[in-house]
Formats: sequence, structure tokens, C-alpha cells
Amino acid sequence: MLKDVTLGQYFPGETSVHKLDPRTKLVLVIVYIVALFLAKGAASYALVAACLLAVIGISKIHLKVIVKSLKPLLLIIVLTALLNLFYGSGEPLVQFWIFKITKQGIENAVFMVLRIALLVAGTFMLTYTTSPIALTDGLESLLGPLKKLGAPVHELAMMMCIALRFIPTLIEETDKIMSAQKARGADFESGNLISRARALIPILVPLFISAFRRADELATAMECRCYHGGDGRTKLHELRYARRDWTAYILGACMLAGVIVLRQFGL
Repeated sequence: MLKDVTLGQYFPGETSVHKLDPRTKLVLVIVYIVALFLAKGAASYALVAACLLAVIGISKIHLKVIVKSLKPLLLIIVLTALLNLFYGSGEPLVQFWIFKITKQGIENAVFMVLRIALLVAGTFMLTYTTSPIALTDGLESLLGPLKKLGAPVHELAMMMCIALRFIPTLIEETDKIMSAQKARGADFESGNLISRARALIPILVPLFISAFRRADELATAMECRCYHGGDGRTKLHELRYARRDWTAYILGACMLAGVIVLRQFGL
């Protein structure tokens, strides 16, 4: 299950999606999330899903990678679907004890599952197609106006991207520790919830030690390279908008406008 978590991974490529300015991708992800939460009916969700599938196809990211990223969230998706299924209003189609299944409940469950799946898949595409360095530069550029208020924009962007970058590393480290503990006879699957929680202690302690060690090594490496924050720093690759970025902005605006229009008609 841990190997299915792909958040923070970057898949290098030379596609149009990979070559987009990181600022463009960050803004379009926000537009995508807004459109997804404005979607009301089947037509709205179909439009958002079609846009996502088009991006996945252009980026040449295998669809099985996207599906694999949803597996760790399967329990949350199922619980959300059940809650929406049994607590819908209207004439019940099936009823037993205090639970009832209505047409509205079925629609709410389906749309909520779609919303979670599309939300996760769309946001994961940002890290799949954007390198951590480019993501840091994009965040710093977008948050640039906050510098006038004295906010440490560069440091905040750097911390967020380092956190994303180390998620796959920590997951891999956790998997190695679990395999080592299982080889020593540890059991993480049997027993009640409290017993399983106690069994995780032999994993958490070495994992925290490893995380702090990696953080200390990273800090030492940055100090050896004379890193001193964002003031006066130059960039090897300056961010510049290209024609494809403006085209992407127009397409994103069209998607958002389409969802708003379909919402007005209840579609």
C-alpha cells in the first residue's frame, strides 16, 4: 500500500504539459479545483473529467499511475460514498432500520466519489509534471507580492517543495523499516486497533530518527553551498511565459466558464 503513494514524485518528460511555466500550472490547478467544486451535474463533471484526461494524455503519464495513486484513499472514498448514500433526502428506494437509500443519495454518493478522485488525480498531475526546483520558483514568483509585507516568500516556497520532495523518500524508508521488522517477527496486521497502533512504535522511532538525520544532512549540504535564502539570489533559468502558457490560460478559463454555464442549467 505504501508503494502506491505517488505524491511528490516527478516523471521527467518533454511534453507540452511538462514545458508549461510552473506559475501557469499552479494557477490552472487552482482554476481546476474551483471548477470541480462548482460542478453540479453529470455534464459538469464530464467536462472536468474530459479536461483532466486530455492533460493526462498530452503529458504521457500512464493512466495506471493515476489509478494507483487513488488506492491509499480507497477507504476514505468508500466511507464518503456510504455517508452520502444513506443520508440523502427524498422518497426512499430501499429502507432498512434507520437507513434509507434515495435517488438523491445515490447521485450525491456518485458525484462525491468523482469529486474526490478527480481532485486527487488533478492535483497529483502538478507534481508529476513539475520538478521541485521549478515548483519552488513558481511558488516564489506567485507569492512575490507578499514580500512587501515582510513575508519570507522564498523560504516558505522552499520548505513546501522540500516537504513534497521528501514524501516519496520517507515512504520508501517506511517500507524498508516495515520489511526489516517483519523479518524479525513483527506483526502489523493481527489484533485489535490498539494492538496495531502499539505495533507501529518500532516503525515510528527509527523513521523519526531517519527523517531528522536526512534533514540535518540537507541543512549541512545547503550551508556548504553557501545557501542564504532568497535575497540577492539569481536563477539559472528565468521564468518566462510562452505562447503555450497563454493558450493554457485560455483553455482553463473556457473550462471554468463551461462549468459555470452548465451549473446555471443544473447540468
